[in-house]
Amino acid sequence: MAWFSKPKYSTVTVRKSDIPSDLWTKCPITGDMVYMKALKENWMVVPQSGYHFPLSAPKRIELLIDAGTFEEQDASLRSLDPLKFQALDTYEHKLKKNQEKTQLVDAVVSGLGNIQQIPVSFAVMDFRFLGASMGSVVGEKITRCIERGIEKKRPVVIVAASGGARMYEGMFSLMQMAKTSAAVARLQQTRLPYVVVLTNPTMAGVMASFASLGDLILAEPGALIGFAGQRVIKNTTQQELPKGFQTAEFLLEHGLIDQIVPRLELKKRISWFLQAFRKSTASDPS
Repeated sequence: MAWFSKPKYSTVTVRKSDIPSDLWTKCPITGDMVYMKALKENWMVVPQSGYHFPLSAPKRIELLIDAGTFEEQDASLRSLDPLKFQALDTYEHKLKKNQEKTQLVDAVVSGLGNIQQIPVSFAVMDFRFLGASMGSVVGEKITRCIERGIEKKRPVVIVAASGGARMYEGMFSLMQMAKTSAAVARLQQTRLPYVVVLTNPTMAGVMASFASLGDLILAEPGALIGFAGQRVIKNTTQQELPKGFQTAEFLLEHGLIDQIVPRLELKKRISWFLQAFRKSTASDPS
């Protein structure tokens, strides 16, 4: 009879390839699928787990610098190809592809701006651009950012992220470690505050130079921080390595960094510390 017959439902098969790649992403901590729109609205921090996805340089500026106060500097600097490097692809072609992909000229954006009304000299690295590797332009822009702070008597704030030196420039990239470190030394003589924020990942030559020399070193939760990779260290030392020894949490426990600060709290925390530095300097007659 009609009321005992089963209704027929049409079935729709949804393939993974049919789902737009920019609609959902997976949280590395929980494995849950996260809606990209909600993730972007929360500055690329997963609301449930707190996992911090990478954030582009323009969005970092929007997050940390007061609206309408950022003035980009040194935007005309361009990387050259002094070694005429060529492997599977040329360095010149890689630069063009990354410039088109990111709409940046290189892996760092620097300039002047305010953090909660405190004027600073600011630079932020963008991992999307060749892994934020440090070549001659990145090193020069970081150095100029520090020197600009000295010239204008402003604190220097740098948000670091990097896979290391830019091998396409050979020795020119390695020289940036010494150049940026020397600039930090000059800044320290002025007693102006130097704040570094380590994000995921900050490795190799960047971590071995200006990123580890801050008066205050903050890090985002779960950030990978170190010099060489785990496998290289293990093969070199021939020892078992502690679990998570290159995470921000491990390095905080062992004294390399000062605080771990969630991304959404960074602006307020940096401002608080800059005010504390200012009061401390003002009260110290030496």
